[in-house]
Amino acid sequence: MNKRVLTYKKSGVDINAADKFINFISSFSSKKKGKKKFSNIGGFGSISDIPRQIKQPKIVACTDGVGTKIEIANILNKYDTIGIDLVAMSVNDLIVQGAKPLFFLDYISINKINLQKLKSIIKGIINGCKQSECELVGGETAEMPGTYEKGKFDIAGFAVGIVEKNKILYKNKIKSNNLILAVPSSGLHSNGFSLVRYLITKKK
Repeated sequence: MNKRVLTYKKSGVDINAADKFINFISSFSSKKKGKKKFSNIGGFGSISDIPRQIKQPKIVACTDGVGTKIEIANILNKYDTIGIDLVAMSVNDLIVQGAKPLFFLDYISINKINLQKLKSIIKGIINGCKQSECELVGGETAEMPGTYEKGKFDIAGFAVGIVEKNKILYKNKIKSNNLILAVPSSGLHSNGFSLVRYLITKKK
């Protein structure tokens, strides 16, 4: 009789490490004053209120990632800023339609859970949500040995916002002689990094 014990850990999935990461995320709720925002972390879905002051609410939902900027993060071993960009990529798609961001969820898939790396990423996501005035209400972290090479990972974000029906910024509302306001960028963020990496390689 085969008495070998089969466990997730032997297959390359560390459930205990995943639980520690969930506890780390949940710890941020205790630092907030008033009602906890992370009370459902670890559950199957998040629950949020719709602002009552909006009379004709329309929900706007967006999803995006940070593309090959992940490769730059791996090269520099710096992971505390891509989370901010992850939030921005989805939130920007909301606000250009006139919507106010309400909440955000993240998805992180990784070869093997590295708590230091994941904590840096999530701190950036929380920072991005703070800047965007929305809440991180949940997410998913998937340890996927054999799917990604050692040290490799990917992240995606999902944002939901709300807008009054009569304030939706449809493109047909843009008229001749409208003013166009340009907002200067603080630097490269998530788009165009395949070109950036190519230029760096050419320079060398």
